[in-house]
Amino acid sequence: MWTNRIVTLITSLAAKVLPPPSNLDYSFIQICTLNWTWTPPENVSSSCDLEYSSDIVIDEVPQDKREWSKSRFRVTDTFLNEEMRFQVRSECKHDNTSEPSQWVETSLLPKGIPGTAAVDLSCVWHNLEYMVCTWRPGENASSDTNYTLFYWFDGLENHEKCSNYSMHQGISGCIFDLSFPKVTSTFPAIRILIKDESEEIRPVCASKNPTTLVKPATPRQVALSKINDEIYVKWNESDTFPENCLVYEVAYHNGDLDTTQIIKVENTYTSIPSVDPNRKYSFKVRATPKPECYSSKLYSDWSEEKSIGENNYSAFYVGLIITIPLVVAVSMIILLVYLKRLKILILPPIPDPREILKRMFGEQNEDSQSCAKDDSVNAYDRLIKEEEIHSLILTETPECANSEQEKR
Repeated sequence: MWTNRIVTLITSLAAKVLPPPSNLDYSFIQICTLNWTWTPPENVSSSCDLEYSSDIVIDEVPQDKREWSKSRFRVTDTFLNEEMRFQVRSECKHDNTSEPSQWVETSLLPKGIPGTAAVDLSCVWHNLEYMVCTWRPGENASSDTNYTLFYWFDGLENHEKCSNYSMHQGISGCIFDLSFPKVTSTFPAIRILIKDESEEIRPVCASKNPTTLVKPATPRQVALSKINDEIYVKWNESDTFPENCLVYEVAYHNGDLDTTQIIKVENTYTSIPSVDPNRKYSFKVRATPKPECYSSKLYSDWSEEKSIGENNYSAFYVGLIITIPLVVAVSMIILLVYLKRLKILILPPIPDPREILKRMFGEQNEDSQSCAKDDSVNAYDRLIKEEEIHSLILTETPECANSEQEKR
């Protein structure tokens, strides 16, 4: 045991530390693309299988992009809006007699005022025909900042400047044509640079994998037909995609938006069996790339919804919707009238004492006045009757006297 440790210690002391590379430098070979170069170390044993290990650090955060290569250069993307450090060292692969050299590094510092670079850059490759990129201005950028977009990919001799700009609700955008041969199976990365002519505005770079940005066009000419109890749906495929590189979703419902069903198909047609002949069915279609063709998970927009059949239950439902409220309203009116009458019978209204007193005293006054009038009238009548009686008595007296004389 002690013997093994001594051997290990002697071996480690005998191991030599390799000298580092020298003259590390960089140069732009295209927008957002750097070529890092260095010279090999001196006094390296011929038995050493010399390779170089390189890595990238962005704002003190390692990017886990370490590579080993025998070449004395490395091409990388750059970001420009953050500090970028590139480091490299010498290694003897498959040789334990020498240790790797120390890291040699150089930095690419950002230019411009912090917070002025464009943010939230997003790009979509529409139907393999054109790309739309959008971004927002930096929080410290002035309102008159005029961002310009440049793009380049392997195959273009020089970088291109985007010229079709737009602005909507504070979001800037630019559209440029982008297409590759249909027969190709690999697509180069798109390098995008957004900057302003002013040196105060910090530029920003981004590298986009176009296969992850593919968005198909909306399926066109959706046609519906019905044979017996089966509905057939058919549409046209995009001409810009290779054959069998799209998969579709068909969404349909029978008048009830809460019961929408979605089916996936790989062809440009499908059928829905056993449909209700008394129902109206609506359909729409959208497309998405197949994973074996593109890495994108974007869907196209839904096609315009189309319908077939007639909902025979609609008139019945409309009748119910109109009839039920009318029946309820009439029933409520009848019920209210009935309850009002029933309430009067059960709980008659309590008379107001003030009205009772008013009526009582009013009737007494009227009675006293009528009685006074009656007394005056009766007295006058009695006086007339007495005069008549007296007159009668006066006229009858002689008759009585004559009769007595005759008897005598």
